[in-house]
Amino acid sequence: LHLVALNFPFSGDMRADFQCFQQARLAGLTSTYRAFLSSHLQDLATVVRKMDRYHLPVVNLKGETLFSNWESIFDGNGGQFNIHVPIYSFDGRNIMTDSSWPQKVIWHGSTANGIRLVSNYCEAWHTADMGAMGQASPLKTGKLLDQKVYSCNNQFIVLCIENSYV
Repeated sequence: LHLVALNFPFSGDMRADFQCFQQARLAGLTSTYRAFLSSHLQDLATVVRKMDRYHLPVVNLKGETLFSNWESIFDGNGGQFNIHVPIYSFDGRNIMTDSSWPQKVIWHGSTANGIRLVSNYCEAWHTADMGAMGQASPLKTGKLLDQKVYSCNNQFIVLCIENSYV
C-alpha cells in the first residue's frame, strides 16, 4: 500500500479524498487513494479495506517500506516510522527536504489509535478558520500520529493512502 503526499500543503479546508484521487490519476496511478485523515464518516484506522490491513506493507512511492502493515500504524505508538525512509509527493518530491512544504507537519485528525477526534479535525476538514483546531503530527518526531493541536489556517502536508491494492 503506497503512502504518498499531495503535491502542495493544505489548510484545514480541503477536499482531500478528491485531491488524492485526482493527483494519483495525474501521476498515472490506477489504484484508489484516500486521504490519510479521520473524517466525519470514518476513522483513519478503517480507511484501508479489512482484507488489506495485515498482510501488505505500507511503502513510499519508490516501494521502500515505511510500516510492516497498515495495522502497525495504529498500535498506540503514534505511527512510529524510520525518518530516513522518505515520503514522496505524487510528483516525486521528498516532503521532508523539499521547500514546498515549509512546515514538516501532517494533518490527521485522529488519536494515536486512528480514531477520529471530532473536536480537532477542522470541522470535518471544511474550515481554515483560525479559531478552529486540527490534530496534526510534526514529522521530525518520527511519528505520523503524534498528538499536537494546530489552528486550521495552517498549511500542512496531507498524505494519501492506497486503500485497495490492485
